[in-house]
Amino acid sequence: MADALEALTIGEAAKRSGVSAKMVRHYESLGLLPSVARRANGYRQYSARDVHTLQFIKRSRDLGFSMAEIAELVSLWRNRRRTSESVKRIAQAHADELARRVEAMLAMQKTLSQLIHCCHGDHRPDCPILEDLAGQASP
Repeated sequence: MADALEALTIGEAAKRSGVSAKMVRHYESLGLLPSVARRANGYRQYSARDVHTLQFIKRSRDLGFSMAEIAELVSLWRNRRRTSESVKRIAQAHADELARRVEAMLAMQKTLSQLIHCCHGDHRPDCPILEDLAGQASP
């Protein structure tokens, strides 16, 4: 089996997976990667399967999943007896949280736009933006 025969250094695994060597060690310390074999010189030895797991983790991070969610997703990914219902529940909860955050950010943007519109941006010292931040006025 070629997967088991290929032994990669942490640098090679990091490069192939698109994550830094520091993050590879971090993910390993969190238990997201199974215990990695060591060479006689003590260097970590990664397989193509480990790289695939790192890519899974990276893609999950790119989608904004938390480390706890990623741990659960990795566990489900490895478990061939999982139900897709479990995976969907995690993804839906995350999508719902993202929607809440987007809504909050849009509200912040609207407020800032209103404040910017109210500010003359000239040489006068009065500034509705600073007044709002200090709690002294509202547009």
